[in-house]
Amino acid sequence: MGDDKIRSQKAIPAGIKAMIVDTLGGRIQVSWDKESAATPFGQLVFFAEFLEVSGLFAAWVNECPLIYTSPNAPKKRDVLGTWSLSILAGHRRYAHVTGLRSDGVSPQILGMSKIVSEDALRRALSKIPEAEGTEWMRKHLFSSVKAACHTPWILDIDTTIKTLFGHQEGAEVGYNPHKPGRPSHAYHAYWVGNLRLLLDVEVTAGNTTASNHAQPGLNRVLDTLSAKQRPYLVRGDCGFGNDAVIREMETRQQSYLFKLRQSPRVKRLLQREFTRRDWMDAGQGWEGREDTIQLAGWQQSRRVVILRRLLKEHLIATQERQGQLAFAFVDRRQTKVYEYAVLVTDLKEGILSIAQLYRDRADAENGFDELKNQWVGVGTPPGIWRVVGSPPAPWGWSTTGGAGIPDWPSRNSGERPSPAGRCSCPP
Repeated sequence: MGDDKIRSQKAIPAGIKAMIVDTLGGRIQVSWDKESAATPFGQLVFFAEFLEVSGLFAAWVNECPLIYTSPNAPKKRDVLGTWSLSILAGHRRYAHVTGLRSDGVSPQILGMSKIVSEDALRRALSKIPEAEGTEWMRKHLFSSVKAACHTPWILDIDTTIKTLFGHQEGAEVGYNPHKPGRPSHAYHAYWVGNLRLLLDVEVTAGNTTASNHAQPGLNRVLDTLSAKQRPYLVRGDCGFGNDAVIREMETRQQSYLFKLRQSPRVKRLLQREFTRRDWMDAGQGWEGREDTIQLAGWQQSRRVVILRRLLKEHLIATQERQGQLAFAFVDRRQTKVYEYAVLVTDLKEGILSIAQLYRDRADAENGFDELKNQWVGVGTPPGIWRVVGSPPAPWGWSTTGGAGIPDWPSRNSGERPSPAGRCSCPP
């Protein structure tokens, strides 16, 4: 069919000056072609230069605990390079790796000798010892973001559900608000707030969504950081607003900001506070007050900030009575309807600052969208899975590809054009 035909490479005009780029596989000359379409690997050559200068890729490969004894086994660089290229290409299954095997340019840019097969990649990852592999990935994931931890930053913690289809290890039926009854995995993630940089993530079975399953990972992340790298604040939703998590933060003298659940004592607090008139402005239509509360099981009282906002939209209240649905229009002139939140914190800031700090947490949902829908989680069984990506790039990938002439012998004429687009060898 048409796949067997070799597409000719466009010649580089003589008037275009080439750019010299040093990559992991050698020196490449790159020139830009404004008439060509954008390609997924259009800037791979520049990404490879970044990896070469920073040494991230070489350190990641050299410290990988993958050991072969057979002389016919593939090289570690080929295995990990294939893994990285597959992730950058948006692959979600091992079978998709086959689509890279016709690429003769991208492997050379990363200093690889070949693209390994999907079976070789699967067997290689299964050979990595569980404990050593986990520590290896944690170390290099943290090294890629630790520079951001020397300025004041916020650690966001949250748990999300990834619905699964088919038979997958660790797929259990648990809390799943989008598809109740479907098996899922639980992602316990620890973010650098508002930067969408991931410090760590635990992928566990779908029935382990409670905060006690995320707390060990949170403690480990905090204990890994030095005193100068510690976050200004640990921030989470009502799943983490319990005494066990808060006591761990207080033991480490770590500031925190969590939301509280609607327990009976919290509701009594709300009833008492709503009778007062001295509410303060909390920004964006919210009002706030502060108080202290000691919930059941707490060993001490803690500062809370109560926030409320008047709903101004047209509202209808419904109630089911004896199988019949009754509803009524809410007259805003006679009835006021509020949405509210109760936050617990040890911060000394004012109500306006605390309210804004918690509102900023909403950006974590964008990170979860990228984590679940735009990247892949690959690894060993649930409990020690890591979110896997190649060493981080300093820029995005959407760009027009350039036309490159590498300083190595041209590839075999029987190979197809590279997904790197114009960053490729002439036939």
